[in-house]
Amino acid sequence: MNGLRDLLTEGVVLTAGIGVLDDALRAQGVVVESVAWRPPVEDTADALAALAADERTDAANAQALGRLLAARPLLVDVLPAREAIPDLGPQTFLHAGPPIDWEGASGPLRGALIGAVLYEGLAPDPDAAVTLLAEGGVELTPCHAHGAVGPMAGVVTPSMPVHVLVDDHGGGSARCTLNEGLGKVLRYGAYAPGVIDRLRWMERVLGPLFRAALRRHGPLDVRALAAQALQMGDELHNRNRAATSLYLRELAGDLVEAAGEAGLSTSDVADVLRFVHGNDHFFLNVIMPACKVAADAARDMAGSTLVVAMARNGTEFGVQTSGTGDAWFTAPATIPDGLYLGAYTAADANPDIGDSTITETAGLGGFAMAAAPAIVRFVGGDVADATASTLAMDAITLAEHPAYQIPGLGFRGTPTGIDAALVVRTGVVPAVNTGIAGRVAGTGQVGAGLVTPPIACFAAAVRAVAGSAT
Repeated sequence: MNGLRDLLTEGVVLTAGIGVLDDALRAQGVVVESVAWRPPVEDTADALAALAADERTDAANAQALGRLLAARPLLVDVLPAREAIPDLGPQTFLHAGPPIDWEGASGPLRGALIGAVLYEGLAPDPDAAVTLLAEGGVELTPCHAHGAVGPMAGVVTPSMPVHVLVDDHGGGSARCTLNEGLGKVLRYGAYAPGVIDRLRWMERVLGPLFRAALRRHGPLDVRALAAQALQMGDELHNRNRAATSLYLRELAGDLVEAAGEAGLSTSDVADVLRFVHGNDHFFLNVIMPACKVAADAARDMAGSTLVVAMARNGTEFGVQTSGTGDAWFTAPATIPDGLYLGAYTAADANPDIGDSTITETAGLGGFAMAAAPAIVRFVGGDVADATASTLAMDAITLAEHPAYQIPGLGFRGTPTGIDAALVVRTGVVPAVNTGIAGRVAGTGQVGAGLVTPPIACFAAAVRAVAGSAT
């Protein structure tokens, strides 16, 4: 309050949310201090008032946040999904985002499901796969409902190898497939024969070799590795170059020595090393379940407005909060604003898709862009935008992460712990950077950029938490 009084006595005019007034005053030589402010989202005033009066909210948020920050995700194994994920039957496929059926599925999700059917040998060709899916021959269920996450379309089938992570502090666990690379890959909705061949090589060679290497190496501290990568220029959503290199360096000796145990040749090891070396996003599928482990530790605190999941299925964007259990609060997904590959344009883009926003949920990705100025070459904007993105997230988070520090901001921790009530109260939505999938099934990746989550999701969650207090 003293700072405000000082500004007023110095003849500074404060403005809140009135850009035209700012410009007019500055044109007259008046010193203006702008304050970012927007009125709360419509029909949320009563809910915000109820939460402010609810004695549980602050304590519940503090406890949920403490669990998120204390999580110690360890990578312990690579297993076929059928062994790692409970209740994953032979014709049950997981997908990214909130629940959806074939009828509501977007182009990239449909493409990934078609490819998954072909990969599992459930149909001989794409037309037969479409028929099987349209007739309900495959059960579709969200990754998040099974302790898993998946990038982009996020399709997980029983035969796919998955990373298995556990929380050394809280005891939870999470899983994620191995990363295929960029371009025409299953997670972007491509299903050409080369895509299926790559998946089968991953099942036959890549997964077994990493399984044997990890068992030889022992648990890998993912939080420590991610913290180091942040200080080497990654933000750990769309830039994982340093993290992938660190990961490969950590396991390189074990990959070589474990080949015989996995029944593989030195040629197979060379193929794996070249594949990971050529895939800067390989670590994404490790950090995503690490963030899932941390966010899940914060679940089920009555009265808490802490966001524990943000996810998109290509049709809807959805959020979950600690205080509302497994309920999803959704709104239509939006198309990212970014850079496009080759001749692709925004007309080729599908609305936002993927579980990878679990990184932002745990304080990485868009919340850590100040650590990764080079990310702007991939998603657009300039270096100042990357720093501004991180700083803006202070308005809607509850803490700075003690392990995830940003050198360029004096080793401040990344803003962590999204409070849905603060999102609604301020009008500031989480910063998310993402890949962009082609809207037509089979296209693959068309670009990358930034996306604006729909604030309606957070408003619905806030109303639900407030309603639980009455």
